[in-house]
Amino acid sequence: MASLKYSRQRESIKEFLMTRTDHPTADVVYENMKLIYPNISLGTVYRNLSLLADIGEIRKLSSFDGADHFDGRTEQHCHFMCNRCHKIIDMESSGIDHIVDIAGRDFDGEITDYNASFFGLCEDCMKETKNKE
Repeated sequence: MASLKYSRQRESIKEFLMTRTDHPTADVVYENMKLIYPNISLGTVYRNLSLLADIGEIRKLSSFDGADHFDGRTEQHCHFMCNRCHKIIDMESSGIDHIVDIAGRDFDGEITDYNASFFGLCEDCMKETKNKE
């Protein structure tokens, strides 16, 4: 593969994602990048997000509320999505590493990674529900 040409815009997108824990959509990334690069196009943001995800510099989270979200944190971790407010929260995954062993018992290949997502109500939504009771 040819080396990737440096891009200030791509680097800014990556840096922006690394400062966030809320897993923004491409539209949120675009709105924030326009503050730095007023002439940036939505297509440029989408292409750079796709490229960064393809080369493993960020993670693309699909199937959450119909929109792709992006995560600057690339080390192994799980995600929780609130069914009510659709907030995505990072979860540490060290306690579930044994699932890879269980999944591999009846599998002839080699499992090298996993992607786990959990769904339910976040703490804020649970509090809101209790306050309405």
